[in-house]
Amino acid sequence: MKRNKNKAKKSPVAAICGALGAVLLVLLVAFCLPLTVPRAFGYHIYTVVSGSMEPAIPIGSLLYIQEAPPEDMKKDDVIAYYGGKDATAIITHRVVENRVFMGEFVTKGDANSAEDKNPIPYDNFIGIVRLTIPRAGKAAQAFASLPGKITAACLIGLAVILQVIASAIPQKE
Repeated sequence: MKRNKNKAKKSPVAAICGALGAVLLVLLVAFCLPLTVPRAFGYHIYTVVSGSMEPAIPIGSLLYIQEAPPEDMKKDDVIAYYGGKDATAIITHRVVENRVFMGEFVTKGDANSAEDKNPIPYDNFIGIVRLTIPRAGKAAQAFASLPGKITAACLIGLAVILQVIASAIPQKE
């Protein structure tokens, strides 16, 4: 079997540009998938900002919360719920008691010395914590911020430019 000696080869610069562009895109996709795909399956993703659940869930952890019926929660399940009347704060604490007939939880943060002052009504319940990734929350927050989104867009643009440069460089004979 004869080899075609007239086959053109990529220039080293074109190969490097193409590889860098591909690596940038793969890294961006790899970083985005864990932040986007779980949402399509009913998960909420939050970052821990207080130490009430330390050491089990450290500050800066990324939490994956799955929607579930509140009456199915058991003692020692870690749940997420809206705290307060304005429903802007999201709290993650452990169930001490599930008062199904009253439609409320008694909760406690692991690092807190006492149970939470007020029971949590089922209306405030978001879901159960299914996965915790320590220290990943800070990166997720940075990526979700406006500067993070601008950086991601610039990296995508750079990857496209590198791919265009790679395809525009003439091949060696």
